Amino acid sequence: MNPKTREPEVTEPETVREEKPPVFGTYSNIGGTYSSLSRRSFLTRLGATGIATASPTVAIANVVDAPETPSARHAGTQTVHLSINGKRQTLQLEPRVTLLDCLREVVQLTGTKKGCDHGQCGACTVLVNGRRINSCLSFAVMHEDDEITTIEGLGTPQEMHPMQAAFVEHDGYQCGYCTSGQIVSAVGMLKEPWGPADKDVREAMSGNICRCGAYPNIVRAIQMVRSRVSQQGVDA
Repeated sequence: MNPKTREPEVTEPETVREEKPPVFGTYSNIGGTYSSLSRRSFLTRLGATGIATASPTVAIANVVDAPETPSARHAGTQTVHLSINGKRQTLQLEPRVTLLDCLREVVQLTGTKKGCDHGQCGACTVLVNGRRINSCLSFAVMHEDDEITTIEGLGTPQEMHPMQAAFVEHDGYQCGYCTSGQIVSAVGMLKEPWGPADKDVREAMSGNICRCGAYPNIVRAIQMVRSRVSQQGVDA
């Protein structure tokens, strides 16, 4: 090609490549340079940072562990008077505490079980003024001066309630987790106007679930106590 007729070459502007700092590296604003930092150095500095921040944490813990004043200790709580298994109890409770959690965590009566915590299984059944309720659905502060009966208040291993003895005699349980709720519910049921047939018992006890499927034995136990109550005047 004739040099005189050659078209001038078009050159593209040079693209400046922006470099990014490495994962383990430090950036210097002076001159835009990087200094390498090994993984070992990075972890060493990280450990030193943790040690440096430990002192404020200890200081905070000291403040939290300081003795509370009586007013601070009871802030947000309410005085509640309950009669539990015949014993008068005066408790300081937050309004959000359920009767179930009050019995288990505060009064330490753990015979009442927490199952679904939604009022669907009946494991938490207790008697309030003789009426059976799901204690997981009721706030403790709602029961001022109420008479509450749990499985511990029905009987003892040495002196069992007739319903407890009937459950033992008829094997009305397998794993036993639902048994306390079943027994308390059955005691409350006997004071309600249900029919005498087995189907009436099953309907009356439908709110108490047995995952092991011991329903036939539970019905037999309840019917035995019902017959003794009607024939012999046994207090259920």
